[in-house]
Amino acid sequence: MKITLNGEARDLIGPTVAEALAEIGLGEAKVATALNGDFLPAGLRAGTTLKPGDALEVVAPMQGG
Repeated sequence: MKITLNGEARDLIGPTVAEALAEIGLGEAKVATALNGDFLPAGLRAGTTLKPGDALEVVAPMQGG
């Protein structure tokens, strides 16, 4: 299905956010996610189904100062 991932059009199999993250190599990564502009807690990713046209943002925490 076609979604927007971090501002780029992508074609992913999904169907859940957790499976999409695994598909792009971030299945076990500590990242923050937002689906269609709303924060999506890690505990809800496996049960949240993506639909064509959804916008998924994935942000990795940064260190430094």
